Amino acid sequence: MDISRSATRDPAWPEHVEIFDTTLRDGSQFEGIALTTDDKLKIAAQLDLLGVHYIEGGWPGSNPRDDAFFARIAAGELEFNNAELVAFGSTRRPKGKVDEDQTLANLVGAQTPICCIVAKGWDYHVLEALRTTLDEGVAMIADSVAYLRSQDRRVFVDFEHFFDGYKRNPEFTLRAVEAAAIAGAEALVLCDTNGGSLPHEVEAATRTVVEMFPEVIVGMHTQNDTGCAVANAVAGVRAGATHVQGTINGYGERTGNCDLTTFVPNLSLKMGIRTLPDGAIERLTAVSHHVAEIVNLPPNDALPYVGRSAFAHKAGLHTSAIARAPDAYEHIDPALVGNGTRFLVSDLSGRASIELKAKELGIELDPTQMAAVLDELKSLENAGYHFEAADASLELLMRRATGWRNPHFVLESFRVMVEHRPGEKMALEVNPLGHYDGVETEATIKLRLLDSTSHDADGAASSTDGERPGERIVATGEGNGPVNALDAAFRAAVGDRMPVLDSVELVDYKVRILDTSAGTAAVTRVLIDATDGDRRWTTIGVSENIIEASWQALSDSIVFALEG
Repeated sequence: MDISRSATRDPAWPEHVEIFDTTLRDGSQFEGIALTTDDKLKIAAQLDLLGVHYIEGGWPGSNPRDDAFFARIAAGELEFNNAELVAFGSTRRPKGKVDEDQTLANLVGAQTPICCIVAKGWDYHVLEALRTTLDEGVAMIADSVAYLRSQDRRVFVDFEHFFDGYKRNPEFTLRAVEAAAIAGAEALVLCDTNGGSLPHEVEAATRTVVEMFPEVIVGMHTQNDTGCAVANAVAGVRAGATHVQGTINGYGERTGNCDLTTFVPNLSLKMGIRTLPDGAIERLTAVSHHVAEIVNLPPNDALPYVGRSAFAHKAGLHTSAIARAPDAYEHIDPALVGNGTRFLVSDLSGRASIELKAKELGIELDPTQMAAVLDELKSLENAGYHFEAADASLELLMRRATGWRNPHFVLESFRVMVEHRPGEKMALEVNPLGHYDGVETEATIKLRLLDSTSHDADGAASSTDGERPGERIVATGEGNGPVNALDAAFRAAVGDRMPVLDSVELVDYKVRILDTSAGTAAVTRVLIDATDGDRRWTTIGVSENIIEASWQALSDSIVFALEG
């Protein structure tokens, strides 16, 4: 049964929902994100490739980056094939004039076809934050929309705190919405700005607005403070909303916004409602990961649909069932969102997990070898290894079960020295902790390079008889820490004999203390992430000595790179 294609749209639901992406504006308010103008252009290109209907580029006049972004778009630096660009701003100020309002002038100056303005939808904010009357609050909305329409702009209105306002004083909140509709707003966007509403509340209030303004688009803008941003957006659609604002990966202020990588497939694959263009949903995973790289945040493996763990299976019961029927433990075909099935191997694994993982890696294991892998795996995981987080080390473990051995080098020994010394002076007024200002790390490594380390110009290993013990090399390297120094020493030892390593870079290093009660004698687990520009892999090491654990992970990483 292909459950991913069985969705039938309820006739009461909309046929189509517009996707409005605000990653460049609201998403950039997420803690840890600081976008440059170049970053914004790169993300905008990804959003257009995905096929969203609208891209909110930022708030012109609020900062130099947003001004530069709109200017570079206006100059033709990036052309959109699918999306329309939106500039964000606010209504005129209390008792101000629209033709003298700088915010509205900046919106017009951004040269976008659409402007989205935020308006107060909660009487509490009008009275206490703006310190003006409710009548003036309504007039600010009507005047601003009418002015932008007179400047030949399409206008969306975000009603800030709509649901809180509706609960407290629905008469004022609906007056504010009505003012925007009468003045010519194209979309009335209901915002759960504090993120405190629940789906049943959102659905009821949204249905009221949809029924009052049947000729105007009603939209949703939901925050995730209760964990309900996606659910609230879905509830709004069930009530008739046909425009939803959100961000890639759910980035946004505080706990984030409606995550479009979850919302879009929920609507299209589960509810039968059209969102992105045909074929575009398959790009969701790639765009999710690409945007994460641009904003310099690690991808969230646990994200629904697009996360690395979304279709990862660890329990033996699950993996054995999937081997016979892929949809037994997967709610959709992962390929529909550009993702894939992964089989995790751990001490919970059974024979089916090992078999499927070996097949995924292209390794043939006979029953005896498979049993040996399972026994070794469980023994190592009991000692602190964690192979589901280190696919590269797992692959090497499986290869060794077939009789394979590292054909590239044999470690004879290594030594790492850390010299902790004072500089010319140790001024406590400069360094109140009293730390020395000079630390140097040096590593010396002794290797035997095996005959098979002879490589051709493409980095491929040449075939040899493998009988000779190999050339003994001693080399020294310096670094800003033991792992960096060991890596430098190894590269100095092999010189230009392993050119494939020229493109290999260590990009992450994680340390975890496994038995904290043992204090400084505790067992340490080290994970190293590396990339060659095309692939990314993770290796693992475990030891009571952190440098030994680091070498294990580093050595596996190097061998994995050499094996291609």
